[in-house]
Amino acid sequence: MTQDLIALTPTAPDTSTLLAALYAGGPGLTLTTTHDSAVVHLCTAAGRPLVSVEAPLLVHTPGEAERLLGAQVAAPKPPFWWTEVRASSAVPEAEPLAASVCGRLTMLLGGTVWPHGSGSTGIVETDGSLDEVTATPLPDGALPAVDILTDSTAVVLADRPVLGLTAWLSDVLRLVTAAGRALHLVTPSHVRLTLPLRTALGGAPHRWVVQAPRGGYYDGLSGAELAWRDGTFAATGDGTVADAFKDGAAPTDERRLTVAFRTVHAPDADLVLGQALETAWRSLTGEPPLGWGTAEPANLPWSSRQLTDLARRRAPAPTQAVVVGTSAHPAIATHRTTRTTSGVAEEVTLTLGYRAAQHIPLDAIEPLAAALVGTQGLTTMLTTLTPAPADLTLRPRLTAPPVPVAFTLGARDVRAIGLAHARRPPVAIRPRQLGTAADPALHYPFGDGTDPAAWTHLTTLTAHLRSRSAATPESTA
Repeated sequence: MTQDLIALTPTAPDTSTLLAALYAGGPGLTLTTTHDSAVVHLCTAAGRPLVSVEAPLLVHTPGEAERLLGAQVAAPKPPFWWTEVRASSAVPEAEPLAASVCGRLTMLLGGTVWPHGSGSTGIVETDGSLDEVTATPLPDGALPAVDILTDSTAVVLADRPVLGLTAWLSDVLRLVTAAGRALHLVTPSHVRLTLPLRTALGGAPHRWVVQAPRGGYYDGLSGAELAWRDGTFAATGDGTVADAFKDGAAPTDERRLTVAFRTVHAPDADLVLGQALETAWRSLTGEPPLGWGTAEPANLPWSSRQLTDLARRRAPAPTQAVVVGTSAHPAIATHRTTRTTSGVAEEVTLTLGYRAAQHIPLDAIEPLAAALVGTQGLTTMLTTLTPAPADLTLRPRLTAPPVPVAFTLGARDVRAIGLAHARRPPVAIRPRQLGTAADPALHYPFGDGTDPAAWTHLTTLTAHLRSRSAATPESTA
């Protein structure tokens, strides 16, 4: 497995400190960098990558180190600097070299290395034999730190308790997708994914490949048994679900409430993004978000104004953000801003964790929908409830599916579909009218998230609505 180490320091690693740490391999090594200097690569003289060091990240958000590295991590008090160091799995000398880089950073700056005790401060001898191995040629723009690269697939090996959407991994995903390749993350079965990484990974051709404890591989999302064939991981073909995936599917009292919604705004100069997300966060937790960033850890204090500024700088390209809450109210969201023919769209998926079902604020969903319809240009909102661990990480195990709680259709789409058609679906649901009488939205309640038949009702409802909206494509622009 690729060896990931993280130096957590109270002081910024400046250029001279980083160079001192990178000199741990002796004078025979060279440095290269990505075009944006976000990642520095420590290589042999022949160009073989040994260690990659991400640009240090200043973390202001309390609890992010504990969320991603475990409750026992001895992180400095925020704000602190987070420097990720990654050793190549292809060269035995790379792992001690990465440990020496991290150890030297903490020796000079204070702080700690994760995993605990993995740092060192010695010189790692790298003899000329390393240069006899030719570096694998990569296409322009690809990152050389992936562990295996074939014509169809980039494979990243990882072994850490919680694997998040780091800046490096986000770049790898973007670059391999642009190159027409699949990204396959290979982990042991104890590794968990964060929800933002799960969202970014999406579906085929990308995969989460899990090593089964008793041998073999399986898909961490579907459970399908996998095998390495023709340069990629593929299903075995007989539809077998791995035993390891089926283990641990015991009932749980813990729940996850997920609110996924979309808003559309006119491209006004005074538009402030993130306000719909903050409204939802306050409605369901009683407090605003704690932190945000473009990757994990979410390093910045929450600021809708800063989020707006970033989106403006990146426009017309989309902007993706991760937003987190406090440990007292476990919550995490992905926020995506895009330009559309109708204006500026925000797509939000907010998930909250609850230790017990009786604490879930289901009675807040309809008022939240009304607030978003009234002030934020809500187009759609789907609320679901899932029996799943409240820590908001994804395990490679079979879990119960989410159950719909409610669906809201915004005023613009009601107008396009027609109020009479939208308010009379062929299911036993009486929609509630939100917004104004002149421009109404509709809220369809399905229950308390315990009846699986709600999926049938939702499917019938959406088919009913689409039968009319298909004739008016501007309603979904």
